[in-house]
Amino acid sequence: MKNRLKVLRAENGWSQAALAERLEVSRQAVNAIETGKHDPSLTLAFSIAETFGKRIEEVFFPKES
Repeated sequence: MKNRLKVLRAENGWSQAALAERLEVSRQAVNAIETGKHDPSLTLAFSIAETFGKRIEEVFFPKES
């Protein structure tokens, strides 16, 4: 799954650590999601979208074939 997490985080001027604190996850978890090494749980994906005031499909989308 692709995502716009890094772009949204940068737009808000947040570090990975700052976003991780807001989401109550580790900075490493944020990094893994940003780089596509890990897909978040549905609950975490909704929390991420809510944190940025976006719909989940505005943050996450399927990889193109």
